[in-house]
Amino acid sequence: MYPNLQRHAIKLNNLRSLSTTVGAPKSIRIVEVGPRDGLQNEMTIVPTDVKIDFINRLSRTGLQTIEVTSFVSPKWVPQMADNAEVFKGIEKRAGVDYPVLTPNLKGFEAALEVRVKEVAVFGAASESFSQKNVNCSVAESVKRFQSVTDAARKANIKVRGYVSTIIGCPYEGKIKPSAVAKVTELLLNQGCYEISLGDTIGVGTPGTMREMLKEVLKVAPVEKFAVHCHDTYGQALPNILTSLDFGINVVDSSVSGLGGCPYARGASGNAATEDVVYMLDGLGVNTGINLEELVNVGKYICEKINRQSESKVNRAMRRSKSVC
Repeated sequence: MYPNLQRHAIKLNNLRSLSTTVGAPKSIRIVEVGPRDGLQNEMTIVPTDVKIDFINRLSRTGLQTIEVTSFVSPKWVPQMADNAEVFKGIEKRAGVDYPVLTPNLKGFEAALEVRVKEVAVFGAASESFSQKNVNCSVAESVKRFQSVTDAARKANIKVRGYVSTIIGCPYEGKIKPSAVAKVTELLLNQGCYEISLGDTIGVGTPGTMREMLKEVLKVAPVEKFAVHCHDTYGQALPNILTSLDFGINVVDSSVSGLGGCPYARGASGNAATEDVVYMLDGLGVNTGINLEELVNVGKYICEKINRQSESKVNRAMRRSKSVC
């Protein structure tokens, strides 16, 4: 066994012991956001055929949910201009969901034309963030989604909700947990089946994560929530582990840590799916994902976009050719 990997194994054995005391879920559903959240901030346009191949490769790893693209104006997100072509071009595997982001009714209608079965809308817990980005209050921004959720209900389309800046905001600093609970309740009342709680700038710690979750779980049962942690300060995995303590069993992540936040200097992107799966494997928590295949997908997309993988597990496994 390689020395570094042996140390990892010791740490994971300790995590296994911890899981028996905190009651970690027996299984976790990973929502892979690499094709959308991971690629949307790339300055160089990724070819459509690469995006399609990327998603098809992800579909073969055992992932149950892969967020494909965003139906948003190419003026604001040029990387997503080929949204319809990508969605129509991917192989739809049985047992895998392929949601897309639809920030407004126009986007939803475009997604409906290509027979999307699940969409997502997003709000912010920070008033300043909402004003800076969509020029309206949090309540007003959520109200704008009503047309999307109403149309989705009529079309029998599932709607997932995102709440951003759950811990901190680049404009106003720390966010009160009560503010997160408020916007969460608004989205649930509109019919979102699940709310993904996003630490947009990655400033959360297990302490602040715990404080926020205690408040939010007063609004709805734990089954309604997922977590979406960015790794700006290296806290994504500890924050995810904290969410397991509360019984949350849905985790958003991005293969090789693709993505990032333009509002936080040095932000290293989303939690890397490889790292999340490796940690959960060590806890004895089932994800249904083949880690070796996932590492290969991370290698593939990083080579295509000329980036180094942000996943420590990806780097370690590619060097050692073995997990342990």
